Amino acid sequence: MTALLIGNNLRRFRFMHEEMTQANLAVIVGVTRQTIVALETGRYAPSLELAMKLAAVFSCSVDEIFFWKDAEQSKITYQSRPKKDFK
Repeated sequence: MTALLIGNNLRRFRFMHEEMTQANLAVIVGVTRQTIVALETGRYAPSLELAMKLAAVFSCSVDEIFFWKDAEQSKITYQSRPKKDFK
């Protein structure tokens, strides 16, 4: 298994939001505390829906919470792929 290329500031946002617990955040967004732990430790990348719910909880954008760990390498990897001709 390869390491995830997505990092996050979830723990920081929890602590900035009245030191919200992982359990409280999990209840709010409808997942288990273990899911929040896995997100914070980088073992799990969220679905788009979950990422948007988390951003809504903290009144911020998704990219303020989640980010590429190596933005330059990710840009090179994904922009260098052949583009399909969509007609």
